[in-house]
Amino acid sequence: MRASPTLADGFPDLSQMKIVREVHWRRWLAAAAIVVVLAEIARAFANGQIEWSYVSRFLTAKVILQGIVNTMVMAVLAMALGIVLGVVAAIMRLSPNPVLKSVAAGYTWLFRGTPLILQLLLWFNLALVFPTIGIPGLWTARAVDVMTPFLAALLGLGINQGAYTSEVMRAGMLSVDVGQYEAAQAIGMGRLRALRRIILPQAMRVVIPPLGNEFIGMVKATSLASVIQYPELLHNAENIYYANSRVIELLIVAGCWYLLVVSILTPLQMLLERHFARGTARINR
Repeated sequence: MRASPTLADGFPDLSQMKIVREVHWRRWLAAAAIVVVLAEIARAFANGQIEWSYVSRFLTAKVILQGIVNTMVMAVLAMALGIVLGVVAAIMRLSPNPVLKSVAAGYTWLFRGTPLILQLLLWFNLALVFPTIGIPGLWTARAVDVMTPFLAALLGLGINQGAYTSEVMRAGMLSVDVGQYEAAQAIGMGRLRALRRIILPQAMRVVIPPLGNEFIGMVKATSLASVIQYPELLHNAENIYYANSRVIELLIVAGCWYLLVVSILTPLQMLLERHFARGTARINR
């Protein structure tokens, strides 16, 4: 007699059964819909009233190249200012001093709570509030002469970025185990020295990924400085299409440059993250 393909107590032998995969028709339907939409967008650009010869012509125009240089200079300087302010504000937020903590919290609340474009306009029109700036008796100057588009953009972008960076830095410092603070105190380190030598280096592993994203966002945020006449990429592209009425073509040129910059910065960010995560990778093995 042949043995029945069953196990003890009458349960069937699952190894003899065929596995039938479920057909995920909803996924295929969604994928097909996405492909159709992308094809329609591509067809619209291909058949639209776009002179692609203008795109290739102005892609390397001198004024566009100067605009991308100004964009990167402003992004680097504003991000550097934002990191410095963010670190200071984060340390103040974690300070036991209630005055420092309140000032830092107020700074974060104010500059995160108002639109960036509004802050840029306020800095650019600062002369309406302070006609002259300086140190009485030593140095004074007209605010309208000092507050150039470059300086207004730097202050607006950098101080706004500092408010966001302070929260990133605070989260990074809070991620460090409290035992590290106690160990630093046990060997006689002061608070600031412990932050510089022990806490901040360990916090970098947590801080680098969001700071990298913030810098990429800063590159694109510089386009808002066009409203105060700072000659960055978008502002220079606008000046060209005001003259030749090739709006879409120049916007595509600007978009291509922004995409190129972001495509270069993204792998650099990943390399930086990998560098600061080396110690953690060894520990987790």
